[in-house]
Amino acid sequence: MSMSMLKNFNINLEYKGNILHINNVNIINLAKEFSSPLYIYSYDALQINFLKYQNALSNIKHLICFAVKTNYNSRILKEFKELGAGFDTVSMGEIYKAINIGVDPKKIVYAGVGKTDEEIKFAIENNILMFNVESVDELNQINEIAAKLNKVVNIAFRVNPDVDPKTHHYISTGLAKNKFGIDINIIPDIYKYAKNLKNINPNGIHCHIGSQLLDLSPYKEVFKKIINLFNTLKSEGINIDYINIGGGLGICYDNNKDIAPDPKDLIDENFSNFIKNNNITLILEPGRSLIGNAGILLTKVIYQKQNKLKNFIIVDAGMNDLIRPSLYGAYHNILPVKNKNSNQITADIVGPICESGDFLAKDKEIQKPINGDYLVALSAGAYAFSMSSNYNSRMKPAEVLIKDEKAVLIRKRESLKDLLTNEII
Repeated sequence: MSMSMLKNFNINLEYKGNILHINNVNIINLAKEFSSPLYIYSYDALQINFLKYQNALSNIKHLICFAVKTNYNSRILKEFKELGAGFDTVSMGEIYKAINIGVDPKKIVYAGVGKTDEEIKFAIENNILMFNVESVDELNQINEIAAKLNKVVNIAFRVNPDVDPKTHHYISTGLAKNKFGIDINIIPDIYKYAKNLKNINPNGIHCHIGSQLLDLSPYKEVFKKIINLFNTLKSEGINIDYINIGGGLGICYDNNKDIAPDPKDLIDENFSNFIKNNNITLILEPGRSLIGNAGILLTKVIYQKQNKLKNFIIVDAGMNDLIRPSLYGAYHNILPVKNKNSNQITADIVGPICESGDFLAKDKEIQKPINGDYLVALSAGAYAFSMSSNYNSRMKPAEVLIKDEKAVLIRKRESLKDLLTNEII
């Protein structure tokens, strides 16, 4: 792959003297200093991605809430906070992490279909902006807990618009068959019910149809349905101050087929005018499109072998470090750190985990490495470390942030002692 093609990944990676650099930092030097596997993030890339959203929404009231589930490293959260972000959270732990780095709680929204009493209480006590409510059962529980705390809570119902987001079925959330949200056809009556609850202020509409969306056309249908719902609620005396259209914009994983949408193309003129004319604050919840292509995973070639069907390159990063290929069949482009212009081979790049599903790439055409060479998996900033585990009692990797052409350790590599934390013998 030429470096000009890498521009589609929106990260400054280039070969200098045949060694891959990220933001002018030599990746082999990073391997020597921090070992491998290693997650590496580019501050420049995440900043550029965030400012694209800010510029796209500059003419309307808005709040960009970074989806914490995509990458929960506290230093990453702090960088987004300092750029002006709020946070989209889905657990008490994510709310805690956001508050811990000093964000204004009124910039935190809380989603998820299974909020527990403990989590609801924690969110109310910390005065978050609003709950995205997924069911009437949840609504009643929030009202009951808010009453005990003598608080009135802002909520947005998560509307299921039954719109096909044209993405992988595991990350589609806006169809009637998905577990998320409430059927848009019955939602007006539920808003009327909520308005009569003493400790609930139903002042928002929430809708999120899926993740890794490369085609923005489904949003057009969503916007029409949201406008119709808003007008119906207004006629019933229900005032909506916030409309949250979720996140989900996709990124380039495969340069041969993925064209990532630009945030400036998301909000059409009609919907933008609707937001302005009704003095609404628009909330977005991007995650992958902010951090996905700002991160890479460095891994070391430890062995190679062949059988009559396959070549195998065995590396020190496995499905415990990056599970997306095993879980979704997801594609991550893989590059050699040292560009040797050697013979190309086709190989499966596999990890050390005792599972046949443990692979980073299948039938990957790549320069033939030697043992000890380093590879990087691109597009590893989102749903990568955040989905990692200690499976096979393997220790989670370190994370570093490249900022101002310097590498900053933002998470230590786990030790053997860490594997015993919280265990009682």
